[in-house]
Amino acid sequence: MKKILIDSGPLAALFDASDQYHQSSLLFLKNNRHLLVTTLASITEVLYLLDFSRNAQADFLEWIYRGGVEIYPIEIAAIKRIKQLMLKYADLPMDFADACLVYLAEKLNVATILTIDRDFSIYRIKGRKKFKVIDLAKD
Repeated sequence: MKKILIDSGPLAALFDASDQYHQSSLLFLKNNRHLLVTTLASITEVLYLLDFSRNAQADFLEWIYRGGVEIYPIEIAAIKRIKQLMLKYADLPMDFADACLVYLAEKLNVATILTIDRDFSIYRIKGRKKFKVIDLAKD
């Protein structure tokens, strides 16, 4: 099954009805037929973004538990590459969660990402390949 990386913005928007991307995130999820993948770093970021509501956090965790998204581990060996990415894109700056997603794109050979973060139009996979950005901010 084809995989799509998902960034924290659309994930948080799914569980925050007041988020400007809530409806477009719901619509995407309703029509999506591909496996959504992310990292624990993005999950942590989403929980932080949802800290206004324990219920929203609990609903998000339940959604994950029920298979809403597949979480890939970041191994110790990956930290060197993640550090390289963060240094390369320090002028943006690239945060740890984004670096983990770029690393995961390289590891899984997945170039499609659902995001509201415009930096993914700048980031490159293995230094060359552009992301195919599904940008909810354009909707």
